[in-house]
Amino acid sequence: MSIATVIGLLLLYRKKILSKLIFYYRKSVAVILFVVLWEVAPKLGLVNRTFIPPLSEVLVMLWEMLVTGRLHIHLLLSLQRALLGFSTASLVGLPLGFLLGGWFKRFEEYLNPLLNILSQVNPFSVFPVFVLLFGIGEIAKVAIIFWVCVWPILLGTINGVKNIDPILVKAAVGMGTKKIVLFWKIVLPGAAPGIFAGLKQGAGISFFMLIAAEMIGASAGLGFLVLNAQHNFQIKRLFVAVITIALLGRFIIWAINMLEKKIITWKEETVVR
Repeated sequence: MSIATVIGLLLLYRKKILSKLIFYYRKSVAVILFVVLWEVAPKLGLVNRTFIPPLSEVLVMLWEMLVTGRLHIHLLLSLQRALLGFSTASLVGLPLGFLLGGWFKRFEEYLNPLLNILSQVNPFSVFPVFVLLFGIGEIAKVAIIFWVCVWPILLGTINGVKNIDPILVKAAVGMGTKKIVLFWKIVLPGAAPGIFAGLKQGAGISFFMLIAAEMIGASAGLGFLVLNAQHNFQIKRLFVAVITIALLGRFIIWAINMLEKKIITWKEETVVR
């Protein structure tokens, strides 16, 4: 491709490219300012660098932990726990949500108040119950992650099924569509936005609760890394763990968003200008 062709394409799509650049600038300007402030404030003495070291020093520590492999152990173990609890909640919440939202609506009307009450129970308040039932091992950690994830997934699936256009369902039934075809062609695509909303909410909550679970009775994991760094006053390691948790959570949400875009191809993205 010649330079003239490239220039021609740039001129042809200049408005679209410019709007994209403006959009990404608006999305990243706050992050850039925060990063600059984090780096400059400790060096200028605006904050005590003993408690908040410059970002560059934290990133050096992050690189050292990556190169030596010390971070991989905690990262992989936390990711394993989070994915196991989240996937188990999905396997339970999705089918149950379809049943309650579609085939057993009358039963869901009686059960819905109880589901809403249980979903609002503070997970930290029931954590001692899980410790009493399962001990302080891996089962308790996965169980508490399952508990906090299953409710948004279940309720999101129920709401997604309820929001399906009834005209589409009646039209399909009127044409003699089989139930399995009705599910794959009408129910599942129609409920997909609600399902993915619940999945994203559950994924975010899973990492939030994982850190709390790993602070009790764990010898490895990102939550343990935070607690251990705090007790030994290793502030840079603490910030490394915090940054890793934030990036890992954002990556999971990004992966679910990409999957949503692949599946829900008719959904338009709204950009506020």
